[in-house]
Amino acid sequence: MSGNGNHRHVELGINLGFAGKRWPEPEAWCRIVREQLGLRQVQFSFDLLDPSWPRALRRTRANDVRTAAAAWDIEIHSAFVGLANYTYNGLLDPDQATRHWWRQWWLNAVEVAADIGAKAVGGPLGGMSVADASDPGRRERLTDDLVESVVEIARVTKAAGLRELLIEPTPLRREIPHTPERAGELLARLDGHDGVPVRYLIDLGHALYRPLYADAARLDPWLAGLGDRVGAFHLQNTDTLSDSHWGWPDARGTIDLAANLGEIRAAGHAATPLILEVFYPFEADDDAVLASLASSVAHCRGVMDSVPIDAH
Repeated sequence: MSGNGNHRHVELGINLGFAGKRWPEPEAWCRIVREQLGLRQVQFSFDLLDPSWPRALRRTRANDVRTAAAAWDIEIHSAFVGLANYTYNGLLDPDQATRHWWRQWWLNAVEVAADIGAKAVGGPLGGMSVADASDPGRRERLTDDLVESVVEIARVTKAAGLRELLIEPTPLRREIPHTPERAGELLARLDGHDGVPVRYLIDLGHALYRPLYADAARLDPWLAGLGDRVGAFHLQNTDTLSDSHWGWPDARGTIDLAANLGEIRAAGHAATPLILEVFYPFEADDDAVLASLASSVAHCRGVMDSVPIDAH
């Protein structure tokens, strides 16, 4: 770990979603992370290695990732669902056979996470169709199916030697979970399972999304409601009216990272991983993307150093 000792108990990490279609080669993103951003912790994105690829190809590509990360002294905190797979309904697909395919996708994802040397695996679980979300009976059956899937994924994750399964809540009513209350209900239904611990990754932009939560768009309901079941945070800049994932500086963004980090630390999360997650249009200039990544890292590090551990 780095920092001034009094203010940084956790390293800043970065989600590798920024590397998709630009720097997919492990050597390329490793060099950027270490030499241009000065970081050593990453969250791997399945946009770079999809668990649905043939197993032999997955194993080869995973070995490339693990080898490069070791050579560059990079720690892979977790492996996470990316933009590509988030576009699907996933474990809440209307079709049962398709849901079973997605369950297998997750089991493959656990294998990939273990093969690249990640400590955890996770992401959003899925979303219901409009028709299913409007039918109470279908909602209940799909929720039951989701719980069964998560229990199996957690069990396989434990067998693979990973530490935890991280679920990312999203600000969409048709997804599970989308509120602190629903997140707590899901944990209650998972109580007693024999897999790895299931925790939540809280994205600042999701928790502060005003079109869904209105005046309740705050971090404290998540922090107070979930307590030590929060396993990590995504940092992003947004106007809280969209899931923007902008970096810093950006005149459109209204995220007060210092205030947010103060809440996080006051809630007892001084050592909970903080992962920068910023995305860029594919047509954006590559050098401009690198400059934005560097300024975003500098901003986050500056805030981390300025907010006391016992912030209130």
